[in-house]
Amino acid sequence: MQYHPLGVTGPRVSAFGLGAMGMSGMYGPSDRAESIATLHAALDAGITLIDTGDFYGSGHNEMLIGEALRATSKRDAAILSVKFGGLRDPAGGWTGFDARPAALKNFLAYSLQRLGVDHIDIYRPARLDPNVPIEDTVGAIAEMVQAGHVRHIGLSEVGSETIRRAAAVHPIADLQIEYSLISRGIEDGILATCRELGIGITAYGVLSRGLISGRWQKGSTGAGDFRAYSPRFQDGNVERNLELVEALRAVAEAKGVTVAQIAIAWVAAQGRDIVPLVGARRRDRLAEALGALDVVLTPEDLARIEQAVPKGAAAGDRYMAAQMAHLDSERPHR
Repeated sequence: MQYHPLGVTGPRVSAFGLGAMGMSGMYGPSDRAESIATLHAALDAGITLIDTGDFYGSGHNEMLIGEALRATSKRDAAILSVKFGGLRDPAGGWTGFDARPAALKNFLAYSLQRLGVDHIDIYRPARLDPNVPIEDTVGAIAEMVQAGHVRHIGLSEVGSETIRRAAAVHPIADLQIEYSLISRGIEDGILATCRELGIGITAYGVLSRGLISGRWQKGSTGAGDFRAYSPRFQDGNVERNLELVEALRAVAEAKGVTVAQIAIAWVAAQGRDIVPLVGARRRDRLAEALGALDVVLTPEDLARIEQAVPKGAAAGDRYMAAQMAHLDSERPHR
């Protein structure tokens, strides 16, 4: 495992991070014991960055990570990245977003308790709250940094203007945003802004929720899997997207690697300031993803990948229309 600073001001982290969302029901049922074993395997492999959200499973994900950390000698090596702000109801529905200073301090108190830690390494609003100036949100997290409850401040899914406003209040360690071969909007300005300001990137969705993993097949979403409603998985779109996967498979096989490995390696190859978040919830999937660390992509490889999956070739948006409308990163001013 390699390690490098997350942005100019952030902590030193592993080259890959582990995204834990899928361990708490977002992709359907998961196995608790296997999830904990996967968290332990990640730490054993040298992964230090673990990403979660306080609304994943309405707190379940944080409690799961807390349980896993208590049962490992590598607890102190873990760098925890926590998103906040998503509001849930008892039925598991989504009821809004809240990034007010008083709300985030309340969310933080519960996260510390569920995770069993005395500070969060990187704390970030999961989205921009349209009712709260980003300066107010970041300013309140900065107070928590001063108090010792948070080490670094991050952002998620915001555009260049918001990034600049936030960075004027307090140094920003990283921007968490979707980035993959079929989700390349970050290249239209956001990535350049982050590099100008010395802000790192933690890239989620590097396999586009399994769509470009090389294993996903049409109709394989089950109960409780939000991909059943995702535009890229819908009839008319999914067929086109799976054609892209097959084109990528040909490049991967010629290279002697799996589709997932070449897709993850492509994201990592876009810069040392980009940390792919691997969303594995099983040890075998984690092991496959870690194999991407050894994949070196030559200029010729990158050209073949670009030919197989050209920028903008994906069919369908990355979220449903209502969710896309709330993404500051997708607005024209980004």
